[in-house]
Amino acid sequence: MFNLSFKSSRKKISYKNLSLSIRYFIDEQKLKDSVKNFERISKTKLSQLQRKNFLSSDSTEIRVSRTIGKPDEILLVKIKLDEKFTNDFFRNHLAGFVQSLEKEEVKSIHIFIPNYVHFKKYFDNEEYFYQSFAEGLFLGNYAFTNYKSDKKQLKTLEVTFYSDNEKKLKNAVIFAQNLMAGVKFTKDLQNEPASILTPIELSKRVKTLLTKEVAKVKIFDEREIRKWKMGGLLAVGMGSSNLPRFIVIEYKGADKYSKGKKKVNKTIALVGKGVTFDSGGISIKPSNDMWEMKADMSGAAVVAGTILAAAKSKLPVNIIGIIPAAENMLSGSSMRPGDIVVTSSGKTIEVDNTDAEGRMILADALNYASKLNPAEIVDLATLTGACVVALGEFVAGLFTKNEELSSQFFEIGLKTHERVWALPMWDEYHSLNKSDVADVKNVGGRWAGAITAAKFLEIFVNKKISWAHLDIAGPAMANNYNNYSKKYMTGFGVRLLFEYLKTK
Repeated sequence: MFNLSFKSSRKKISYKNLSLSIRYFIDEQKLKDSVKNFERISKTKLSQLQRKNFLSSDSTEIRVSRTIGKPDEILLVKIKLDEKFTNDFFRNHLAGFVQSLEKEEVKSIHIFIPNYVHFKKYFDNEEYFYQSFAEGLFLGNYAFTNYKSDKKQLKTLEVTFYSDNEKKLKNAVIFAQNLMAGVKFTKDLQNEPASILTPIELSKRVKTLLTKEVAKVKIFDEREIRKWKMGGLLAVGMGSSNLPRFIVIEYKGADKYSKGKKKVNKTIALVGKGVTFDSGGISIKPSNDMWEMKADMSGAAVVAGTILAAAKSKLPVNIIGIIPAAENMLSGSSMRPGDIVVTSSGKTIEVDNTDAEGRMILADALNYASKLNPAEIVDLATLTGACVVALGEFVAGLFTKNEELSSQFFEIGLKTHERVWALPMWDEYHSLNKSDVADVKNVGGRWAGAITAAKFLEIFVNKKISWAHLDIAGPAMANNYNNYSKKYMTGFGVRLLFEYLKTK
């Protein structure tokens, strides 16, 4: 892990005195000419080397060369713009690259960004093209080392980007830095052990950081939660000695940063599941991989990180962030299967399985959000294993009856590579959540588990408000599908939501 610093330049420089540089080529002849030019200037032949852990893919031909007898190294990357190439290439490619440098004594790298004209069909605009380079380095450079006893001082890695459009490049890098601050905050929360990140600690960290970024943060303690009659949140949290909290974040970017533009009072509510540890309660989970349940608050972390990124970037949009935070544990005061819980909406829930707790705390949160009457509500939750079974680890389930929202999130997901896939929300699925003793049961049975969970949530949302639910149970957790999702929880959803908010 490095302390990254960025510079940008239009200046064309020779290969002299570069400790490490990367050049990208689409044309084979230009690649050959570049090799000849390098050898002519350096007055030596290039030796071919294999860089360990450096990304190669179906879309690249990697040629790694070093000047004989010198430390200078040049990476010549031939890109094949075929059907396998995606707009995630540079993000993923540079994430792998920066990770490969971790044990080396390199102090600076020079990255020559290829001409945007070759990539117009893959990127919305030139600035987002440049942004993907900076994002890749940031994402690949992430590490969670708070509890390593051997504290190593971070080495500074100076990165210089070269492009034909320095102004757009500078803007893109600044934007990427603001966005990555939100992603880092999210990942730090996700990767924190649950013994440290209790509901109270989560609320403190959110308030401390976001208050500095002009957001207003209110925290309801257990007495206020009772006052608001949030029975779902109380039921889930009452089995733990770490008491629940309810966090409300208010960011008024439209009011503050519209700058002469016509102000539109269009508030977006973001709701995130904040179960800081999920043992399953009395319906206890299997022990295998239970450690991952420290990240069952990923939805909450994404909401907090997204608002941080929006505030740093001064996005002209009003956002309400809502986080119900609880720890689902076993004790004599834990909720039991067969209990009936009264939520803040007045609707009652039959508890069939105490491991279906996320939807119960979201019931109160979505009701609270609905009463604020926002234009749209989007909730994120590591809600069901059924969604991972259906879609795998690298895509989130999308649930909404609003076709515009569905299309928008799908397209943005392709752009950010935080992809979503819509599943049906037909009302026939409501019957699976039917209870004989309450308004709804918290488990819909064996079939269509991700959908029945979404239909459960739908009950607690005002039908006049556009609403989308994102089940991020798969992609929130560490996986091996790209270079920036390995080892640590991923922060999935921040870049997706950030781009969504930019459209408002």
